[in-house]
Amino acid sequence: MDRQLVDCEDSLCEAVIGAAIAVHRELGPGLLESVYAKALLVELAQRGIRADSELEVRASYKGHDLGTGFRADILVEGRLLLELKAVTQLTDLHLAQVISYLKLLSLKRGYLLNFNCKRMKDGIKRVSI
Repeated sequence: MDRQLVDCEDSLCEAVIGAAIAVHRELGPGLLESVYAKALLVELAQRGIRADSELEVRASYKGHDLGTGFRADILVEGRLLLELKAVTQLTDLHLAQVISYLKLLSLKRGYLLNFNCKRMKDGIKRVSI
């Protein structure tokens, strides 16, 4: 049985992207993913946007609980997944990972954010299912 996917407003997406750009402008590329995650949480909080980090997401298979399937980097307002990277280049595997995460969370949209680029806008990949 398919579950209804939870979506978010475009205005929330725009605010989150603005926060990511602000973090990147301040810190630049070359740091650890964990540093960007902490900074982005600070920036989101300052903008009045609720976000949870390292949220455990359970996986199941044919009705059997498989335990923790992954930990969401950042879940914004319970409606938008942010998967952060600090890599030379995003790959199809990164994209597939986000799609799997969205399915497990029953979310429609997420963003793959790569902070290891000259311009943040080049490191933003919107993912929808």
